[in-house]
Amino acid sequence: MEQNFRLKDAMVQAGYRQAELVEALNQSLIAAGHRGTVSDRTVRYWLTGKSAWPQQRQRDALEAVFGCPAFELGFVPPEGSLLRRTFLASTTMAGASLSQSTTRSTGRIGTGDVAGLRASLESLTGLDDKRGGHAELERAALAGAADCLGMQDRASSQRIRQRLLGLASDFTATAAWSNVDVRQLDRAHGQLKEALYLARMANDSATEMRVWNSLAMLAHQRKEHGQAIDAGYAAQATSVTRRDRLFASLAHARTAVGHANRGDRQPALKSLGVAEDLLSKADPHAVRPSWIAFYGPAELYALGAIVRDRLGYAAEAEAASYRALAALPDQFRRNRALATTRLALAQLHQGDAEQACNTAAEVFDLMADAPLPGRMRSLIGDFYRDLLTLAPDAAVAREWGDRYRDHWSRR
Repeated sequence: MEQNFRLKDAMVQAGYRQAELVEALNQSLIAAGHRGTVSDRTVRYWLTGKSAWPQQRQRDALEAVFGCPAFELGFVPPEGSLLRRTFLASTTMAGASLSQSTTRSTGRIGTGDVAGLRASLESLTGLDDKRGGHAELERAALAGAADCLGMQDRASSQRIRQRLLGLASDFTATAAWSNVDVRQLDRAHGQLKEALYLARMANDSATEMRVWNSLAMLAHQRKEHGQAIDAGYAAQATSVTRRDRLFASLAHARTAVGHANRGDRQPALKSLGVAEDLLSKADPHAVRPSWIAFYGPAELYALGAIVRDRLGYAAEAEAASYRALAALPDQFRRNRALATTRLALAQLHQGDAEQACNTAAEVFDLMADAPLPGRMRSLIGDFYRDLLTLAPDAAVAREWGDRYRDHWSRR
């Protein structure tokens, strides 16, 4: 058990005594609609290291009071290295975990250690592609971030320090994305704030762009469409979009979805057109981070289907969904299931309830041996609500509901 000197230093710099910090944190909790649960004992446990990872609400309050991520206050998730190694082994990816010498070394951290961390991160990205967000993925990603930050003091150079910060941001963004996918939106928002801070500290524009992309999607799920558009523009402004047209294409596509959700027809179609033009000129062989492997012609078709369906062009949305499914690589099973649901919505919005129900049923076959992530369940719920609205008296609507309502809601 080690004392938390970072928190102690932050209190001194901010002019807080222990009792004053307790009061400030409880006021922040109450302002956020929660009970004031911080006591003198709580802070004492944090300072002594007896409690190394506060509850989410308390971390949010700490970040609001001190104006920095919880990681910067000396807090780390429990069971860092052990949790990641155990998790990767349980998912048959032990080969990608860090070597014993890396996690146990007391020497300097160099490029080989960074490469091991990167391999671990890529294993988690591959798992997300297949299964989607879930609690084990979040915990493993947070453990990876904690390991990266714990190695900072032993980095062999400033360049290695920055790479560790960038990896910590990437791991944190992976945890946040897992929460976006399962619709733990408040938790995701706090983690994305931490990831953005770390990416900027690392001067890692590719990871910063990743965070803005996730923030745009988070805002969409919260129906905060103006903020989704702002996040899309922020993604466009990152330096990586000037170097790589593929990143720029994704940023414009995400902005197009934001405009479409707000009903802004011309800006949505203009942004989508720019995204298509940029992708056609992007270098398909450039070396890029693994997290963006999902983006290419298939994903742009899928995003284009969302834009067109939102704007009332259901036939064009159906055609775009078919193109997305035809181009989608096999490993992106979760994305295929989402695109299939979007196809069903486009068919339903053209009045073909029977075909739409048959298409939507394919989603359960695609995800047969894995739980449905919350984002997917929510989208299927949207389909069912539209089905009841547009075809309330159709026998196929009742049959689909009877067959799949319990099936999708309990997965």
